[in-house]
Amino acid sequence: MTKQKIAILGGGVSAMTSAFYLTQQANWQDKYDITVYQQGWRLGGKGASGRNAQLGERIEEHGLHVWFGAYVNSFKTIEAVYDQLARPAGVPLATWQDAFKPHSFVVLQELIEEQWDTWSIDFPQIPGNPANGTLEFHFWEIVQFVYVWLKKFIDDLEYKGKLLKKSSKVAVYEDDHEGLLTHFYEQIKDKVDDIADEFAEFKDDVEESLAQISDHIRVSSLQVGQFLQKRVDDKELNNSKHHSALAFLLRKMKKWLVNEFDDLLEDHDDIRRIYICVDLGLAILTGLLDDKVYKKGFGVLNQYDFRQWLLKSGANDKYSVHSAPVRGFYDLVFAYEDGNFDQPNVEAGVACLAMLRIALCYRGGVMWKMQAGMGDTIFSPMYELLSRQGVKFEFFNQVTELVPGKDLLQQDCIEQINLVQQVTLINPDKEYVPLVDVKGLACWPSAPLLAQIDPSQAALIIEHNINLEAFWSTWPHVYQAAFGQPLPTKTLKRGVDFDEVIFGISVGGLPHVAAKLLDIDVALKQTSDQVKTVATQAFQLWLDVPLQQLGWTDIPDSGEEPILSGFSEPFDTWASMDQLICRETWSPELEPKNVAYFCSALPVDNYPPQSQTDFPDICTDKVKDNAIFKLKNQMFELWPDVASVGEFAWQHLIDPQNRSGEARFDSQYWRANVDPSERYVLSVTGSSAYRLDTDGSIFQNLYLTGDWIKTGVNAGCVEAAVMAGMQTSRAISGYPTHIDGENGFDPD
Repeated sequence: MTKQKIAILGGGVSAMTSAFYLTQQANWQDKYDITVYQQGWRLGGKGASGRNAQLGERIEEHGLHVWFGAYVNSFKTIEAVYDQLARPAGVPLATWQDAFKPHSFVVLQELIEEQWDTWSIDFPQIPGNPANGTLEFHFWEIVQFVYVWLKKFIDDLEYKGKLLKKSSKVAVYEDDHEGLLTHFYEQIKDKVDDIADEFAEFKDDVEESLAQISDHIRVSSLQVGQFLQKRVDDKELNNSKHHSALAFLLRKMKKWLVNEFDDLLEDHDDIRRIYICVDLGLAILTGLLDDKVYKKGFGVLNQYDFRQWLLKSGANDKYSVHSAPVRGFYDLVFAYEDGNFDQPNVEAGVACLAMLRIALCYRGGVMWKMQAGMGDTIFSPMYELLSRQGVKFEFFNQVTELVPGKDLLQQDCIEQINLVQQVTLINPDKEYVPLVDVKGLACWPSAPLLAQIDPSQAALIIEHNINLEAFWSTWPHVYQAAFGQPLPTKTLKRGVDFDEVIFGISVGGLPHVAAKLLDIDVALKQTSDQVKTVATQAFQLWLDVPLQQLGWTDIPDSGEEPILSGFSEPFDTWASMDQLICRETWSPELEPKNVAYFCSALPVDNYPPQSQTDFPDICTDKVKDNAIFKLKNQMFELWPDVASVGEFAWQHLIDPQNRSGEARFDSQYWRANVDPSERYVLSVTGSSAYRLDTDGSIFQNLYLTGDWIKTGVNAGCVEAAVMAGMQTSRAISGYPTHIDGENGFDPD
C-alpha cells in the first residue's frame, strides 16, 4: 500500500495535535509518512518558550500561559502524550499531574473613584480530572448554575470574614456568618415564592425546579461538583411554559434586586460585588431567553459585542456592563481591535459560552498552572513522542509560498510548496537535535544550537544578532552580503514530496504565504480578511524578594499566589509564577525569590512591508518603555513596598551585571509579539461566520488548522487549537470520532 505523504506546515498546538492524533491508530506508519516543516529552531508557535543559557537557564515566554480546568480536549490530549511517553518515575515532569497543578486564586481589579480596589476570588476546587469533564451542557443546567454562582460569591464574604454593614434594607449578623448566608437566601427564596404565587399556572413547575436548586445551593464543593454533573431530561429543554415562567421570574427578580440594593452599591464593596455577579447572571439568563439561544444556539449572539448584548439584556450599565469580571474577560482574550483599548470587541456568543464553560465545566482548579515553560511542558513531550514514533521534523524551513494547481479530476489543490532553507547543518543528512537538558528536563533553548550549524553561518548569526523566527528578518540581506547569493530554497511537489498539506500557520500568515490561494478561494479570502489578529506584549521580572515583601498581602489560606487581570494599561494582567524558580539554574547568590509575568494587547496602527526590518526593534523598544512606565507609575497599587508614584526599587531586580538604577531592567525579559504567526487571534463581532472547517477551502488536499478555524470555541486559546488539530486528524484519518464541545454554537 502506498503511504500518504503529509506535510505539516508549522509547529504550534494545532499542528502538533494533528500529528499526535494521526499517529494514534495502530500501524499508522503503514498509512502515513508525516513531515513537519518548521521555521527556526523550535516548536510552539505562540506557545513557544525558551531557556536562556546565559541567565540561569531562565524560562522566557511569549506571555502568560495558563490552562483552564474546562480545557477538556487539551487535558485529554496531554494526558495521553505523557502516558505514552512514559518517562521514568522520579524525573522532572514524569506525569501530566507533575506538569500541571490546579490553581484557584484569581484577582480582579476594580477602579472605584479613581482608586484601584482588589477583588479576590478563591474558586472552590471541584474534584476530578479535567480530561474526564465535558464542555456540553443544556439550557436548564445554566439556570441551575446561576444559583450556584450566587452562592459562591456569598461564600467569599464568609471566607473573608466580612459582614454586610447595618442598613434599613439588609439584616446584620455580627458574628453569625451562616445566619447571614441563610438570611440572604431566604430573602431570595421568599421573593421567588411570592412571584411564583402571582404566576400560578406555572407554580408547580417553578417550585419543583426551585426545590431541586434549594437542595443543592448550600452544599459543599464536592456536592456542587456532583450537582453540576447532573443532566436534565431532554424533554424539559424546549418547554415553552418553563421558558415563560423563567422570563417572568427574572424580570421580577431584577426589579427586586434594584429596589433592595441600589442605594447601597456606592459605599459597600461586598454588596456591590454580589450585586454585579447576580445582575450579570440575571442578564445572561434574560438574554439567552430573549434571543432564544436554546432554539437557535449561541451563534445567534455573535452579531453583538458582549458588552452591547449585556446592556441589551438588562445588565446595569454603571456597575455590571463595565465591571471587573467583564473587563477581565476582554483582557483574557486581548479583545481590543488593533490593540486599541478604546475599541473592545468580542462576539457575545463566543464570550458568553466561554464564560459559562470556564465556570460551569471546570474540574480540579478553575485554572491549572504549568510547572515549567510551555515549551518544556507541552512541546518537548510532544516532540519526543512524535519523533520516537517516526514523525520527521525539518527545522529551519521557512514556508514562503503555497502554489495552487489542478489534480487529475481538475479539482483545485496545492501543487507546490516553496520554502527557504534558513541555515545549513554541519551534518545535513541528520535531523537537527533541538532540545537541551536543564536539571533533567528536556527543554527548548532560547536561541538555536549553533554547534550544529555551519560555522560561517553561525558566526554571522552571532555577529548580527539574527532572529531566525522573525518575519521582518535581516538574515536574507546578511546572508546575501556575506556569500554573494540568496538563501537556498527548496520546492516540495505534490505526488513526490507530499499528498496532503496541513496548514498549521496562523491566519495572520495567509496573505504572506497563500496570496495565490486567496485570489481563487473567496471563502478563504473572507476568513483572512474577517478573522482578525492583534499584537501582544509581555515582560517578565526576576526579583530578589518574595511576593509578600513586594507589599502584596492578599494571600488565601491555600497559599496560592495571584493571577490578576483587569488592571491598568499598558499591562492589564499580572501573575506571580514562583513555581518556576526550581526549574531554573541560578547560582545561590542570584536565585530569585519571586518571578512576575505581565502581558496585554499591544497597540499597532499598521504593519509595514517585510522589507522594513527595523519594525520589530521599534515595537520591542515600545514594550520596554511600557514596562518601565508600568513599574514606575502604576505598580504602587499592587506592590507598595517596592514602588511609589514615579519610583520603583530597581535594586530588587536580579542583574548578574549588578548595574544601578533603571539600567537593571536591561537584565529582564520583554518582547513584542508582532509577527503574523505570533499575533493573538480575535473573535470580533460577526467574524465566526467566516471561520472555515478544517477541510473548508476549495483545495482538495489542504487542511486548515489553528484556533482561527471553526471549532465550537472560536476564540484564541489552547482548547480551540487542540480541537482544531483533532478535527484535522479526523478529516484525514477518521480519528478521533468524538471531539467534546465542538457543536457548542449549535442549538441543544
